[in-house]
Amino acid sequence: VANAIAGTAIIVGLGALIGVPVGVGAGIYLAEYGSGRLGFAIRFIADVLNGTPSIVVGIVAWTFLVKPAGQFSALAGSVALAVLMIPMLARTTEEMVRLVPPSLREAALALGYPRCRPSLKVVARTALTGIVTGCLVGIARIAGETAPLLFTALGNLNFSLSVTHPMQTLSLQIYVYATGPFDEWQRLAWASALVLMGLVLVISLVARWVTRQRYGSVR
Repeated sequence: VANAIAGTAIIVGLGALIGVPVGVGAGIYLAEYGSGRLGFAIRFIADVLNGTPSIVVGIVAWTFLVKPAGQFSALAGSVALAVLMIPMLARTTEEMVRLVPPSLREAALALGYPRCRPSLKVVARTALTGIVTGCLVGIARIAGETAPLLFTALGNLNFSLSVTHPMQTLSLQIYVYATGPFDEWQRLAWASALVLMGLVLVISLVARWVTRQRYGSVR
């Protein structure tokens, strides 16, 4: 299952690389400047996307990324996973930033900082632990997604590291091998499931550790 492990790391890593900056940036914007119509529209879209089945995101990604390119690719799969990740990160980051006391913002403004600098230098750093926890939870969620990757990354039985070609992931390998007729395939499906569960467990433990560090520092 080495190809699936490497593919999971690449696709999930690229998805996080795309989704984390956009989601965190959107969350900071919503918390600091999202009181108008634009903020309402962004919140509404984020809430709708949070409730959208992942297979719908996969179909949309296939329509706009795979079909025009003429081939499946790991990059399209990463974009689909990022779309699933962004709304959750945006809402989580917004809630974490709103927990920061207003007095910190006022103190930074009183020192002469421009309006945007306290949001990045003071507020974001204060809420960094909660934001990191939300990012880790989001990564753990997209690591187990299968439906969007069926329409984008497709899967690849060979070892491939090219993001412009189909690529295998643990979730795709579990889907294909678990429904196969061969005993060896089913054993590989169980092995892939064990590795994937171990990966999600590690990420969840890191998120729990970060959360404990945050509340421990508060106490």
